Formats: sequence, C-alpha cells, structure tokens
Amino acid sequence: MAELTYRQAVAAALAQEMARDDRVVLLGEDVASGGVFKTTGGLRERFGADRVWDTPISEQAIVGAAMGAAMAGLRPVAEIMFADFYATCWDQVANEIAKVRYMTGGQVSLPLVLRGANGSGGLGFGSQHGQSAENWAMTVPGLKIASPAGPAEAFGLLAAAIRDDDPVMVFEHKALYGRKEVIPEGDHVLPLGQARTVRAGRDVTLVALSITVGICLAAAAELADEGIEAEVIDLRTLVPLDAATVLGSVARTGRLVVVEENPGQLGWGASVAAIAAQEAFGSLAAPVTRVSGGNVPLPVAASLEAEVDVTAARVAGA
Repeated sequence: MAELTYRQAVAAALAQEMARDDRVVLLGEDVASGGVFKTTGGLRERFGADRVWDTPISEQAIVGAAMGAAMAGLRPVAEIMFADFYATCWDQVANEIAKVRYMTGGQVSLPLVLRGANGSGGLGFGSQHGQSAENWAMTVPGLKIASPAGPAEAFGLLAAAIRDDDPVMVFEHKALYGRKEVIPEGDHVLPLGQARTVRAGRDVTLVALSITVGICLAAAAELADEGIEAEVIDLRTLVPLDAATVLGSVARTGRLVVVEENPGQLGWGASVAAIAAQEAFGSLAAPVTRVSGGNVPLPVAASLEAEVDVTAARVAGA
C-alpha cells in the first residue's frame, strides 16, 4: 500500500499503463516537464521522447493528433490543460472523435483518453479557467466520462480509461490534486460505470461527483449530529451512468439530493433527477432536490466565488 496525492496517482496510473502497453503515448502542452499541475512528472525521463510529446499551445493540434494516432493503432492520452479549453477544439471532440465508430459502422475505433484539470473549488481561477465542463461532454453521445473524487479513483479510473477501446474524457478536479490517500499496490483498475457507496445511511441519498463527494461527506457528518443518516454515493462516471446504485439507494431512503459543482441549468443532476422521477417515483417521500453552482460566469473574487460554490452547509440545508 502506498500513500499518494491525487496528482501522483495520475502520474502513477499513466506509468502503469505505459509500462504495460507500449502503444500508450502522452501528448500535450508541457507534459514532458510535468505539466502545469505536475501530473506527468518523470514520464519523459522514464519512457523517452518517442512516447511523451510536448505540443504547441493549440488544443486543436493536440486533439487532432490524438485522434490520428488512435486511428493509426496507438492509444494516446492527450492533456488539455484546463477543461475550459475544450471550447477551442470542440468540433473535433463532438463531431469527429465521438462519432468515428458509429460513422464507420464499427470498422474504426478510437482508444484515446482526453484528460485535464476541471472545476472551481474556491481556487480563484475565474470564469475562463475554473469551469466545470463535464456537462458539455455529457450532451454528446459516443463519449465516456469519468470524474474521480480522490487519488484511488484517479488512478483506477484513468487506468480503465486507457484500456477502453472508445474515447474517454477524464475530468480531474484541480482543487483535489494535493489530496492524499492510500492506494492498493499492483494493477489497480476501476470499472467505468460503477458507482460506489461512500457512506451508508437510511434517511436521505446524496448523489455526488468529484469534489462534491467530500462536500457531501462533510454535510453527512453535520446531519448525523441532528440524527439524520445520509447515504453518500460517488457516481465516479457520468457515462456510463450507474443509475441502478442510485435507484437502489432511493428505494431504501425515500429521499434524494443531487449535488453538482457546475451551474444547475441543464446540469448532470437534472438527468439523475429525471431518472429518479421516472424510475423511483413510488419510493420518493419528498421531491428530488438539487444543489449546484450558480448560473453565472464563475467570479474570481474570493467572496463572490464563495457565494457561487457548493458548500456542505448548503447540502445539509437542502
């Protein structure tokens, strides 16, 4: 067992998969020197310049090269430094990468991973570098989406994404990179599409993803002081979505609160709420409640960002 930070877990997963399969290559801005968030440190020295490629500051070039490399038989992992920057290469992601398998009748697969820093977390990155962009991807059929809540999930989900034969987008929360956790030694892979119950409870189900998992655990601790037992579920992936785990929990608790960092308008929480309303209506003792970030561009001022961000107090109140 080894204790790793979230960023170290990302690097360790990349190293594990590069050592396992020489078709795995990395590309992105500054990845040879570790990247701005230091998630690829030491990989250029270990695996060489033929497998760790620094690129120009061009998301279109990075994503286009990754797509071509995957079509040619490699298994590229492309880093987009900030998830916000997918806006500059979205045509390639949404209209090319997501649709190749379908438009070729299954003759061409794209075993590639797009990964990078996502979310706010009160770090003051502002409206062009602190957005939660996983909802953008969820609207596009053909993309798998993972968003780890801690180091063990970061390691296991990234390893699974690299081994997958379809394109996977991994959204790593920048506010979690320093978090530490003990990770199992050896081949560590977590299946895509399998949620985990982080805390058991009988009174209300809290559904979370990425940074909101920790927020929900803090809220559950507050609620426990009031005699309310909250069950906390970490979705881990949005596509595939493990609706069965959510519905099973709601059948026991009768109440559902969905907690997402991104703006609430058309957020992933709306999908979870709709599934619960359709599939678990008879089990619900109260309306489904959603807690989300504000429907405004993310402020850079700490006091204003605090008004927008999701907090344990807001979750407990809901």
